[in-house]
Amino acid sequence: MHTTTTPIPISFAPLDTLPAVIRSGGVEADRCLVVTDEHVAALYGDAVCNSLALKKFEPHLIVLPPGEATKSQDRLAEIYNRALAWGIERGTPLVAFGGGVVGDLAGFAAATLLRGIPLFQVPTTLVAQVDSSIGGKTGINHTTGKNLIGAFYRPTGILTDPGLLKSLPTREWTSGLAEVIKHGLIADDALFTELETQADALFDRNESVVERIVPRAAAVKVRIVREDEFETGLRTILNFGHTFAHAIEKVAGYGEYTHGEAVAAGMRAALHLSEHTAPGFDAERADRIVRRIPVPPGLASLSIADLMDAMNLDKKVRRGSVRLVLLDRIGHAYVASDIPSSLVKKAWAFAQEAIG
Repeated sequence: MHTTTTPIPISFAPLDTLPAVIRSGGVEADRCLVVTDEHVAALYGDAVCNSLALKKFEPHLIVLPPGEATKSQDRLAEIYNRALAWGIERGTPLVAFGGGVVGDLAGFAAATLLRGIPLFQVPTTLVAQVDSSIGGKTGINHTTGKNLIGAFYRPTGILTDPGLLKSLPTREWTSGLAEVIKHGLIADDALFTELETQADALFDRNESVVERIVPRAAAVKVRIVREDEFETGLRTILNFGHTFAHAIEKVAGYGEYTHGEAVAAGMRAALHLSEHTAPGFDAERADRIVRRIPVPPGLASLSIADLMDAMNLDKKVRRGSVRLVLLDRIGHAYVASDIPSSLVKKAWAFAQEAIG
C-alpha cells in the first residue's frame, strides 16, 4: 500500500485494503456506514461488505439511485434517517463508495451527521479518483444551481483502486478524461505532454498507462488543495471549463449530460476565450486532445442567453461579475473578470460549432 504524504492521506491500493485504511485513520468503532449507488452495489457491494466483515466491521449498506438527481435534499434526508435509525455514534465511519455524486452527497452527510463523523472516500470513477474525492468539497444541488449547498469536510482517508475503473462504461471513461486533461492544462505541462503522446493508449484504457496517469493527475489536485484548501485563491483554477459546465448542467437538466461532457464543452469555450485574451497562447494544441472527448450533439442546442443567466448565479460570481478561469500557456491558468459578454457569446458559438 502506498500512501502520499498530504493533508489528505490517499492510498493507491486494492479495494480489500479498506479495513486497514479505516483503522489507519484512527477509527476504533466496529460498525461502518457504506453509502453507494445501485450500479456500484451490483458490481462491488458484496465485495466491500465482505472485506469489512472479515476484519470485524459490521457494515450497513445504503444504496441510492445513480445519477446527478440523487444529489438532493430528499436523498440526503434518506441517509440521515437510515443512519440515525441504525444508531450511529460520533466514531462511526461513513464510506462514500462511488463516483462524484455519491462522494459529494455522502460526504455532506458525514460532515453534518452528529456534527461530523469520520469520512472515507472510495472513488469508483475516473472523475472521482483524480478530482472530486480529493479536497473535501461536499454538497448537494439546488434548483438555483449546482453544489450551492454544502461544506468543506476533509476526508479522514481516501482509498483509490485504479482496478475499479475497468468496469466503467465507455461514456464514463471518456468523460472522466476531461478532468485528467484539465489538470495538465491548468498546472502541469509535463503531464499534458504525456497525455498528448499517450492519448491513444489512454482512450483505450491501457492498464499500465492508466496506473501511471491516475496518481499523477490526482497529485495536481492534491498540490493545489494543499496550498488553498478553502478556495480563497489558487484553488479556483480547478474550475477551468466549469463555469460553462455548471451552467450547461443546470440549463440542460442535471443528468442529461455527464459532468465530463459538460466540462469538455466548457473547456473548448474557455480555450477560445484564452486565445483572445492571451496573445500567443496555443489554443489549437490544447484543443486537439480536448475535442477527442465525445460530446452529444444535443448539447450544442443550448441557448447562450440561458447559459449566461445560469452563470450569473454561479458560486464564483464576485460583485456581480462572472469570473472565468483561462490559460495564458499550457500548464498555467489564471482567473479573469469583466470579460465582455460578447466574447463569452462568441466562445460558446465556437464550442457549439465544434460540437455540432
